[in-house]
Amino acid sequence: MARVSLYLDVDGVICPFGPAGVSGWGSEWQFANAGLLPVAYAQELVDGLNGLAGVAGLRCVWVTSWEDLAPEYLCPAIGLDAGHWPYLTADGGTGGEGWWKLRAIQDDVAGSGPDALVWIDDQLRFEQEAQAWARILGRRILLVSPDPRQGISPGEFAAVRSFLERPVF
Repeated sequence: MARVSLYLDVDGVICPFGPAGVSGWGSEWQFANAGLLPVAYAQELVDGLNGLAGVAGLRCVWVTSWEDLAPEYLCPAIGLDAGHWPYLTADGGTGGEGWWKLRAIQDDVAGSGPDALVWIDDQLRFEQEAQAWARILGRRILLVSPDPRQGISPGEFAAVRSFLERPVF
């Protein structure tokens, strides 16, 4: 059985920036107070993420500037059953140059040794070093960079599910 790590951002991914009208999931945006600020989200996405709990071998990790605030405040506010997920921090790991999220994930991968990984972050489309690292990993990694005004789309979520269901990496 493959071991897969899923690294998930919050802002622009689960909670889009400036949402208006109908979500990409076909429903109205939901709004909640996450303790520090109001957030918008699509209930269908939350339901889908909650459904990932049943995927054998999947380890989910927060990689967001929210750090410990994601499990503590965001999860209860939107009904996401992810309060137990570990989170990576900007000051953790070995440091170094470049984007802190890339360094933190590389350190986590070195320590946890997954067979494959999924990384969902709206900034990935702009991060050339992260894209270069992904090319090295090849079929072992799926990068998803949602439109930050919409968050993860149904099609992007389907691509994640499909990747997780692949028998061989």
